[in-house]
Amino acid sequence: MTRPSTDLHPRADCTADADGRLTFALLTPVPDGARPALVRRPGKGRTEGEPHLLTPGPVADDGRPTAVLPPLPALREGRWDMFLLTGPDGARLRVRPRLRDVRALVDGALRDRTAPVAVRVPYTTRDGYLAVRAWLRPAHAEGGPVALDDRALTVRARLHGAEPGAGASAVLRLRGHPGTVRVLPVDVDGRDVSFTVPHPEPVDGGDHVWDVFVRPAEEAPPVRVGRLLDDLADRKHVHVYPRVTHRGAGVRPYYTVDNDLSVAVTRAADG
Repeated sequence: MTRPSTDLHPRADCTADADGRLTFALLTPVPDGARPALVRRPGKGRTEGEPHLLTPGPVADDGRPTAVLPPLPALREGRWDMFLLTGPDGARLRVRPRLRDVRALVDGALRDRTAPVAVRVPYTTRDGYLAVRAWLRPAHAEGGPVALDDRALTVRARLHGAEPGAGASAVLRLRGHPGTVRVLPVDVDGRDVSFTVPHPEPVDGGDHVWDVFVRPAEEAPPVRVGRLLDDLADRKHVHVYPRVTHRGAGVRPYYTVDNDLSVAVTRAADG
C-alpha cells in the first residue's frame, strides 16, 4: 500500500517562452488571497528584498490557476526562489517543481539580443525547490566553441547588445588584480568574434584565475564572455574542459558559478 505524501509544499509546472515569459501552473489548490511570488536570494551579509509578485494568468485547459512572469520588467541578476505568499503576516511556502518545459530556450544563442541583455532560466535547486536564475547585463558575449591544446586556447563568441567596431580586442583580467590585464587581437565577422590566447604562466609563483572579456571597440567597456542563452542555469559542472600542462603549470578553462568563462592556472598540472 502506497503511503500518502507528507510533503505539504505546493507544486507547479513551469513553461518558458522564447521571449523570456515564464508561466507557472499550480498543481495544488491555492488558498484565498495567496499570491505566487519570486524572492531574490540575498548575497552574503545582505538582507532579503521585497517579493516580486507574479501576474495572475488565464486558467489552464485543465482548470488549474496560472501565474505569469512577463518579459518586462527584467529581473535583477541573481537567483530567485518561488514562494506562495499565504497571508498578510508574511507567511509563505516554497514551491516545488513538477514539469519544467524549457525547450524554447535551447537554441536561444541563435537569436540576437538588444541591450540590456536580460535572461531568465527556471531550474530545480539542490534541495528540490523551484527557482529562476536571472542575468541582466548592459551587453553580453555568448561563448561558443572553445579549442584547447598544449600551447593556446581559442575562443569564439557572439556579441549581444553591442556591435564590434574599430579597435575591438579580447581582454584577460587577473582576478583580484583588476589593473593586470592581457590584451589580444580578435577576428571579427559581423557580431561574431574569435581570438587565440597563448597559455598564461603563473604570476608570482602562485595559483590564479584570468577572467575573459571582449572589448567591442577601442573606447567601449569590456563585455564578459559566458554561456547564458540556453536552458542551463548552472554550467560549471556540465561543461568541463581538460587541464593541459604549459611550462610546468596546469591551465584549464572553465565556467564560473555565474556561467562566465575564466582560465585557471595552477603551479602544477595535477594541482
